[in-house]
Order: sequence, then C-alpha cells, then structure tokens
Amino acid sequence: MASSTYGDDRTQRIMREQVQSRWMRAYEPIRHLDPILVGTALLLAGIGVALIFSATTTRVGQGGEASLGFVWRQLLALGLGGVGMVVAAVLDYRWIRGLAPLLYGVSIVLLVVVLIPSVGTLVNGSRRWISLGGFNLQPSEIAKIAVIIAIAALLYERGGEPTLGTLLACLALAGIPAGLIFLEPDLGSAIVIVWLLFVMFLVGGLPLRWLAGLAVGGIGAVAYAFIGGFIKSYQLERLTAFLDQGNSAQAGDALYQLNQSMIAIGSGQLAGQGFRQGTQNAAAFIPENHTDFIFTVVGEEFGFVGSLVLLALFAVLMWRGLRIAMIAKDLFGAIVASAIVGLLGLQVFVNVGMTIGIAPITGIPLPFVSYGGTSLIMWFALIGLLLNIHMRRFR
Repeated sequence: MASSTYGDDRTQRIMREQVQSRWMRAYEPIRHLDPILVGTALLLAGIGVALIFSATTTRVGQGGEASLGFVWRQLLALGLGGVGMVVAAVLDYRWIRGLAPLLYGVSIVLLVVVLIPSVGTLVNGSRRWISLGGFNLQPSEIAKIAVIIAIAALLYERGGEPTLGTLLACLALAGIPAGLIFLEPDLGSAIVIVWLLFVMFLVGGLPLRWLAGLAVGGIGAVAYAFIGGFIKSYQLERLTAFLDQGNSAQAGDALYQLNQSMIAIGSGQLAGQGFRQGTQNAAAFIPENHTDFIFTVVGEEFGFVGSLVLLALFAVLMWRGLRIAMIAKDLFGAIVASAIVGLLGLQVFVNVGMTIGIAPITGIPLPFVSYGGTSLIMWFALIGLLLNIHMRRFR
C-alpha cells in the first residue's frame, strides 16, 4: 500500500514538472523583452499626442472640427497600435514568415481598391485613404510591412545567395506596390518602398555591383518620371521650392509652407517659446502642422534642446533595432529588423529635413509623432516584430 502511494506521488510530481516545463517554454520569450524599445516607442507616441493637441486646438477653434477630435482619434490609434504590437510580438515571427503571401496579397488588393474613385477618398489631389466610418485606412502604410515580410521571406528561402532570378522576383514584389502607390499619387511612399528594397538587398547579400546598377536604374527612373510628365504639378511645385528656396515663381504654396516652417523652427531658438506658446502655430501660418510638418511645433515650442531630445529618442530606437538585427537567430529576422531600422531612419531624415529645407517636401510623416492612425498602428506593429525577433533569438 505504501509503495502504491509513493508511486502515485512520484507520478503527480513528474506531471507537475512537465506542466511547469511546458509553461516555462511557452513564456520564456517574455523574459527577453526589450523594455527600452517599448518604452521609447510609447514615449514618442505620447509626445506626438501632446504636439497634436498643441497644433490643432488653436486651428479648430477658428471654425474647424470639434475640439480635441484629432487628439481622441490619435489616442484610439495608439490603443489599437498597442494591441497590434502585442499580437506582432506574441506570434512567432517564423510563423509570420509563412503568412507573407497572404499579407502581400491583401496589401495589393487594398492598393488597387483605394484607386477606385467611388472607394478611395480624394484629399489634396491624392487618393490615398479608404474611409471606414470615422477611421481613414491608408493602404500604403500596410504595404510597407507586407513588402518587408515578403522580400525578407524570399531572400531567406534562397539562403542568402541571391541569383538573377531572386533579384527579378524581389524587384517585382517591390515594383508592383510602388507603382500602385505612385498612381495615388504618393511619390514619397513609392520612394520609401524602393529604399526598403535597397536595404534588404544589402543585408541579404546582394553583390555591390548589382546594388550600384539598381541605384543608377532608380535614379534614371525618377528622372524619366519628371521628364515624361508623370509627376503631378503640385509634386513638381514642391521640388521647385526645395531647389530654389530663395526665389521661385513656380513654387507657390510649397515655398510659402517651407518658409513658414523655417521661420517657426528658427523662432524657437535654444529652449523654445513654451508649450502652446508658439506664435506661428497660434496664428495657423503653417498648413498641415499636425501631420507632415509637426516637427515645426517641436522646434518652435521647445527649441533646439527639445528637437535634440526628440531626435535622440529616434536614435535610441535605431540603436535597439540595429542591435536586434545583429543578434537575430536567422537571416529572415536580420533582414526584417534591418529594414525596419532603415525605414525609420529614412522617414525621420526626410520629414525633419523637409521642414528645414534640406530635403524636398514629400508628404512623409514623422514616425510615432505625426497625426495619422494607420501610420501609428503600422509603426507599433513593426516594434512588435522587433520584439518578436529579439525575444526568440535563443529558440
């Protein structure tokens, strides 16, 4: 009888140990969470909400929509972005790799649908959004994630040894969404897709001579687009304003926006004029200062010091992303992490650069900070992917 009791106790102990072992394996990735990455992203998003509040409350008081409407929608997007980040972090990224064809196909369908006049919402001459009740979905933001996962999966399957066939397949995977985005028209996001392709080719082991050839071909394609008249008049106006900032009769509103932007940033001087105390912001001199030109609010209200702090936070994100790319367990994770860092660096440089006159005005938002629900959700999903790769580097 005693022997039977001992056997039952031993069996129960073994079963408990097996359950505990499975539980530990299931939750082991959480032990490797990167709190700096998550905290920095949340801090940037919080700063963005405060800046949107400052940028919009004066303007809406002058006959715009209900007060705090932009802020509430951004907070809603922040909540959805948090959910997206958790989902992207929990699902094993190697399982997500298998979903690459589905994600890519959905993004292409959305890019086609947004071009339909009865579906896509026309704003300032561009058809970039699909209105879903009170939320505007921007398919080009979803396409960025889809392209990253699809091309990284293809390069991974080819074992990091790209052939001419792999090159052509990747060019097609990037070229189709880039072309559809260009038709919206959205030249900035189309260029972003091309940049992502270049970064992933670099990490994926493409020979440098092929990269040089692609760079030359890309420059030639952009030149042909301008010469062939494929660029819209307002896009040409923005480029003219960038190239001839001193005096350009063709620049029109773009030159006005650029001049007002530089005046606002310059007026902030060292420490800024104070939160919601910016004169350019209060007078609503800067169009779209809650979206593409939100960095003007930073410069005017918080000055050089505040601008430096904001850029430092982006530098922290890039540092953590590069670290994750370097310690990733496989090539797929390394390519995805590198592409996310490349995307972040390009968008920050172009967005900040166009407000101070060192980059053309392309309509690229400032990640986590600019107003835009789809963009914010997309960036938190990308942070979730980085967490995913980091947490599973030992499995």
